[in-house]
Formats: sequence, C-alpha cells, structure tokens
Amino acid sequence: MTTTSDIVAKLWSLCHVLRDDGVTYNEYVTELTYLLFLKMLEETKREDRLPAGYRWGALVKRDGLDQLDFYKRLLLDLGKPEVKDELIRAIFTDAQTRLRKPTNLKALTTDIDKLDWFSAREEGLGNLYEGLLEKNASDKKSGAGQYFTPRPLIDCIVRLMQPQPGEIVQDPAAGTAGFLVAADHYIRAATDDLYRLTEAQAFFQRHNAYVGAELVPDTHRLCMMNLLLHGIEGGVVNVDTLSPDGERLPKADVILTNPPFGTKKGGGRPTRGDFSITADSSNKQLAFVEHIVRALKPGGRAAVVVPDNVLFEDNTGRRLRTWLMELCNLHTILRLPTGIFYAQGVKTNVLFLQRGRTDKANTKTVWVYDMRANMPAFGKTRPLALADFAEFEKAYGVDANGGAKRKDQGAEGRWRSFARAEIAARNDNLDIAWLRDTEAEAEEGLTEPEDIAAAIIGHLKAALEDIEALSDELETDEENVAEAAE
Repeated sequence: MTTTSDIVAKLWSLCHVLRDDGVTYNEYVTELTYLLFLKMLEETKREDRLPAGYRWGALVKRDGLDQLDFYKRLLLDLGKPEVKDELIRAIFTDAQTRLRKPTNLKALTTDIDKLDWFSAREEGLGNLYEGLLEKNASDKKSGAGQYFTPRPLIDCIVRLMQPQPGEIVQDPAAGTAGFLVAADHYIRAATDDLYRLTEAQAFFQRHNAYVGAELVPDTHRLCMMNLLLHGIEGGVVNVDTLSPDGERLPKADVILTNPPFGTKKGGGRPTRGDFSITADSSNKQLAFVEHIVRALKPGGRAAVVVPDNVLFEDNTGRRLRTWLMELCNLHTILRLPTGIFYAQGVKTNVLFLQRGRTDKANTKTVWVYDMRANMPAFGKTRPLALADFAEFEKAYGVDANGGAKRKDQGAEGRWRSFARAEIAARNDNLDIAWLRDTEAEAEEGLTEPEDIAAAIIGHLKAALEDIEALSDELETDEENVAEAAE
C-alpha cells in the first residue's frame, strides 16, 4: 500500500509545475490547498458543502483556457458572502490562483486525480495534509518554518498538558493548527475516536472545544483546511490577538501556543484595552504572554514557547515575569536545544504554568530542565525526534500542573529546582543555566550548508531583535520621562 509519506512526496513534486508557472516557494502549499481541498471533499463524500457546479468533477473535466477561467471563477465565487457554508467562505475568502498557463493547471489536476486516494483515505486525509505542511516547513527555501512548530515538540507538550474532553483549548497564534490538531488526536485516542462520549460531548469536541486566532490570511486558510480535514469545524478566527479582537476569544482551560517572535511592525503597541503590563511595548512575545495569563480560566493551564529574552529582559519583561508569578504557578521551564527554530533566529524555551485561583503568590518553586547544554546540533542531518524529550517527560511527571513528586538532580544534572526567593534575588531573571554551554561546539558540528546558513542568519536576526528591543525600551523610557516632566 502507498504510504502517506509517498503521497506527500508526490504532491511536493508538483511544486516543480507551480514553479514553472512563476509560483514562489512560500505560495506552493496555498496554491495546492485549493485543489486538494476540492479533491478531498470529493473523496470524503462531503461535496454537499460546496455549491452545485463548483466541485472537483466540474473542474477536472475541463481543458485549456476554459479550465483555467473556470478555476479562477470558482475561487472567486466560493469566497463570496452568498456561500452559505461559513467554513467554505473562510477558506476561499480572497483566494486567487497564481497559475497563468492552462497546461500547468491541467497537469496539476490530472496528477492529483491519479494519486492513490484509497491509501490516503485509509491513513487519514488530515494526516496527508499535515504531512504536506510539515514538508513545506522543513524546506528552508519555502520560509514556512516561521509558523511551524516541530511535531515532536508539539506532541511532547500535549502529552504533558493532557487536554481533556469538555475543555476549551486555545491557541492565540494558531499557525496551521498544529497544537489544536495534536490536542484533538490526544483526546480522540483516549475516547475511542470520541465514541465513548455522549452525543452532546462529541458535538462539543467537534464544534466548540478548539479556539484561537491567526493573523496571516494565507496561513489562516491552511489552518482552517487542516482543522476541517481532522473533523474540527472551525474555531480559529482571522484576527490579531493583540488587538481588541483578542479580548473576545473564549476563556480557556488549556492554552498551547508558539507565538510569533520579534516586534510589531512599525513599532506598534498592542491595542488591547485589558493590557496593563505590556500596553507600551512593541515586543510581541511579551504581549502574548500577558494575553495567555488573562485568557486562562482560574485553575487553567498553559504551555507557551518563548524566546530567551522573555526570561531576562528588564523593565517591561521583568514586570511581566513578576506579575505572572503572582497570578500563576510557573512550575516548569524547559530550555530547548538550539537549531530547532532557526527561522526565528532565537533560542527558545517552553513555560509551563497554571493560573491561580487567587492573584497572589502562586509561584513557590520553579523547576528548570536544561535540554540545551551538551546536546547535538539539530538540523537537516539530525532532526529533532520524540525520543529526545523522553528524559524531560520522565522528570516532569504525570501531573499536568507540575504537582508530581520531583527530584533535583544537582549541579551535574539537567533538572533543578529554584525557590521563589532565589528567583527574586536574581531580580526575577529566569534565564537560569548551570551546565557548561557547548552551543558553539554544537554549531561547529553542523555539516549541511543549509543548516550552517540558517545558523548564521539566526544569529544575525537575534542580534537585530536585541537592538530593536533595546531601542523600544529607550523610546518608552524617554516617553515616560517626558510625561513626568509635563
């Protein structure tokens, strides 16, 4: 039987046809998504969601300029307000093809039609589509890695956070919905694909359990299709979480997210009326952390990927950390290895926290796991794998909120505990390292030119982000001085 990876490879090979028609790397998957969506609805017998006459069979039977003109009209019409299916409208809003040559469209529709769709259905069309997204993200030329979190990391986080049926799971920076889909996989595996739930409970899981936001329209389109192919009906809106729209996201029991790094374009600040800590900062990741704390229900839990500067940045950063540790139990920090987020050009961590039921002194002890020092150089020749997280998961324990019995491994180990008083003595700086950092030696071990280039670009981007953050802080200080003088 043909495997999912085989079909993904065949789909990816169609990118040569797209490139021949002037479609850029970062447009590949979006362009293929339109065609795959139509075909997959046919394969799953859900074409009734489309208006009559706008289905795969009507497209594939045409030839030449007639087919291309029909395809352009189809994309335009499916995004119009008259289309009753809200999810269809969301996927096709502002959709347009970059294809110009009728022969290339015919080649794409013919090759897609010839794929082993029986095997694809057996393995799951959602898995097929996720495989295509992952393939796109791993290809550095596509630039898609900026919104793609490595699957082994996502799976590790979801297993530790243990989302449950009936809980609202939110991702305020959803990307292509990797965290939400993984949470759904976890719950389906524990409930016999939802069959152990009542009809009302199963309906909630499909229609109301998963919520979030994605700012970039094309990424939102991929997100919505990924959710649909996994049996999840929407839930992610195309809005800016750091705008007033973010306040309207439902309160969550669980938040799983990897927010965008860097500063808001043009030095813009969040426009949220409920932000008090980061209202004057253009640092997006700090603002997303404030959103997470505010969006959690009392007792709710979160895991968020953040760059190192969130742990040590002064002024707004320090105020945010102090506030977070008052309102939440920040029980665990995972220092991630280098090389897995070179697209963003920063070193990263995962913060695991639980929103307190009161707003005072919730953090007593912070446990830190150093998965960065003395680790291999991750890249094309040494991809991150699920097994790399085994020791951390064992140390974390079976309690999603960090309440399992834990043992400090001492100065020679990777797993240490730090009392709240110790952290206060460090001015609430959470960038805690005790093992000798062999990052330089690890990067010297890179052999693939793509990995080496990505590492260099990463360091340059990180330096630029530091300069922008410093400039932003100086600008804020000057504004505060001017206001005080007035």
